[in-house]
Amino acid sequence: MRLATWNVNSLAVRLPHVIDWLTTAAPDVVALQELKLTDDKFPADALAQAGYAAAWFGQKTYNGVALLVRSPATLTEVQRNIPGFADEQARVIAATVQPASGAAPLRVVGAYFPNGQAPGTDKFAYKMRWLDALRDWIAQELTRHPRLVLMGDFNITVDDEDVWDPEGLRETIHCTTEERAKLAALRALGLHDAFRLFPQPPKSYSWWDYRQLAFQKNRGLRIDHIWISDALKDLARACTIERSLRKRPQPSDHAPVLLTLADA
Repeated sequence: MRLATWNVNSLAVRLPHVIDWLTTAAPDVVALQELKLTDDKFPADALAQAGYAAAWFGQKTYNGVALLVRSPATLTEVQRNIPGFADEQARVIAATVQPASGAAPLRVVGAYFPNGQAPGTDKFAYKMRWLDALRDWIAQELTRHPRLVLMGDFNITVDDEDVWDPEGLRETIHCTTEERAKLAALRALGLHDAFRLFPQPPKSYSWWDYRQLAFQKNRGLRIDHIWISDALKDLARACTIERSLRKRPQPSDHAPVLLTLADA
């Protein structure tokens, strides 16, 4: 079973890339971020023709998230945004996935974490509150769904290995002590960074700025993550960043992250 996360930075613009990738890579579950379209514009028919059912939570211009499953897998118990946390931004979608293989269900949470702009700003304070609310909710979800996957654009690096210039970017957004402490608190619930469960090439990143030839120079950040619960850790078989998607014409500035789990 293969699960993936991809910040597509406008599904309307990137739909041909998404359909082509779904056809060739055939992931079983996909979390998408930054749809940048309203619910009525979501391309459900095009995705269905590619063999995928979907649940989505759109927003005009910014944000927007979706979960896709390859038929005949199903999505049930869909939750949009964090319960009890008042938020006008479409950032979270969760669902229970029943794999087509007949394996036990998975609870999948797809999330587009706030960027935060810069330390000391209102947007950073919102990010801190949002991260606290996410942790509290995920703690509750784990009690009901031990087989849980949290994946998406976290907009935070785990540590300096995730940063092309650790000293130059130290304590800037995505790399602050405060943000990483919130991630550590989330991980302490019993979650594991799937990418780090396997040997990886040095300087492995998932996002590169469009400017200043950042991708060509590999000046990036690893901010797109797949985290899995204790119950799934021993089922993990591989986790990779699909850099080839970033090389295409008019690409997203993010590359997909792909996790392979054994069926169980």
